[in-house]
Amino acid sequence: MKRQSLSEIALWLQERDDFTILTHRRPDGDTIGCAAALCRGLRQLGKTAAILENPQFTEKYRPYLQGLTAQQLSGHILSVDVAAETMFLLGYEGQPVELLIDHHGSNTGFADVGYVDASAAACGEIILELLQLLGVQPDQKIAEAIYLAVSTDTGCFRYSNVTANTLRTAAICKDWGADTFSINRIMFMTKRMARLQLEAQLTQNTEFFAKGKVAISSITDRMRRELGITEDDIDDISGFCREIAGVEIGVMLRNEPEGAKLSVRTAPEYDACAICARLGGGGHRAAAGATVKGTLEEAKAAVLKAIESCGVEL
Repeated sequence: MKRQSLSEIALWLQERDDFTILTHRRPDGDTIGCAAALCRGLRQLGKTAAILENPQFTEKYRPYLQGLTAQQLSGHILSVDVAAETMFLLGYEGQPVELLIDHHGSNTGFADVGYVDASAAACGEIILELLQLLGVQPDQKIAEAIYLAVSTDTGCFRYSNVTANTLRTAAICKDWGADTFSINRIMFMTKRMARLQLEAQLTQNTEFFAKGKVAISSITDRMRRELGITEDDIDDISGFCREIAGVEIGVMLRNEPEGAKLSVRTAPEYDACAICARLGGGGHRAAAGATVKGTLEEAKAAVLKAIESCGVEL
């Protein structure tokens, strides 16, 4: 991949027209917010742009995608907040990606050209700067999409990845008219009863290792079925274990079509990306993930081995 400056990426977009934007599998607020903001910004400039329909878009995020999605690829293919080809939306068998924009240090460089800034807490920070370089005018819907991106990828600005630029990005979104309270209420202040019941069961089944420094929880298929859990209910469940006092490495396990999915969240002294890299995954120092072929028990054994190989005595 040819790495370019953000100014060069802006010029690349200005010189072309007709774009399809890809999001990653199990799409979160960052990839959706980035795609929505970039799509709206390109359209404001008179260009043709759409977001490829993702079969895993959930109801909580649908309002941000209204009128922006397409069922088929067209023109130049872009991706936002996608760290690797293994993270392409389920079923994607389209043409290669020409341009990627991302903030994962573990990005595999699968596009022709790209921009990766691992210092950005959320890819939304990058998209805002790019839109400013493109001359996109302030717009409430764009501002709310960017705010969605940066707020959800930082736990509403609670995580260690937050920088001064993250907060400046949020302030600009507010200046541009974003209704931040409504977004915060939906994303962080409201839970279905099923989610509360899930948290109760997770509290009971969490296992502790390394004298309480490591905690592992599992969302089983039975729990999902009996509680009626939706993807929206577990959208931000990955950090559940890390919220327990004394836990410095928290792991959440759950079954997905491609295998046992594990999400790792760590205190500053530990590297979640290094742990997940041993399992073929990646991400950031404080938050990373991987997929392991096999059962939840096999995934637990694999992640414990990876944690131990990173110097943690279990």
